[in-house]
Amino acid sequence: MFPTPSPHGMKVVVLTGPESSGKSVLAQALQNRFGGLLVGEYVRHFIDSHGGRDTCLGDIPAIARGQLVWEDAARAQRPGLLILDTHLLSNMLWSRTLFGDCPAWLESELLSRRYDLHLLLSPEGARWVDDGQRCQPHLAERQAFFEQTRHWLAQHQQPFHIVQGDHAQRYATACDWVEKLLG
Repeated sequence: MFPTPSPHGMKVVVLTGPESSGKSVLAQALQNRFGGLLVGEYVRHFIDSHGGRDTCLGDIPAIARGQLVWEDAARAQRPGLLILDTHLLSNMLWSRTLFGDCPAWLESELLSRRYDLHLLLSPEGARWVDDGQRCQPHLAERQAFFEQTRHWLAQHQQPFHIVQGDHAQRYATACDWVEKLLG
């Protein structure tokens, strides 16, 4: 199945990569600079609404559907720019990382959607912050997740650019790519 095109004029940017690489901070900074709508990480809402408990494989469909509901609600508003703090790729890779399995429909659903730009954030140069929901304090773990993400994006010919360096470099790189996308 081919990805459906973005509605006329709407550009969709996804921030992706390992935990604690600065995705949420950068997503907010991009919205502050360029406007548009920002969709957060549903999994954070899910964990908070379930008393902070650890997730299990059985939670993955509900987490993925919740993320899709948030994304689809934003897409329905047809903003000029839609910024996604995450999307199903993270749900899929986390499910495989934590549980060794993932519902098959996540990948087919992900591939049925169009994303104009993925900003893949490197864990190098980003300090890991324990926020009670993160579980990869070692750089090697986050680097492995980064490589899995990069491999999937390349394998499925998704448009992406790596964002690395300190906060200022990440912000400048991300802004450059979003400006190019918006023309």
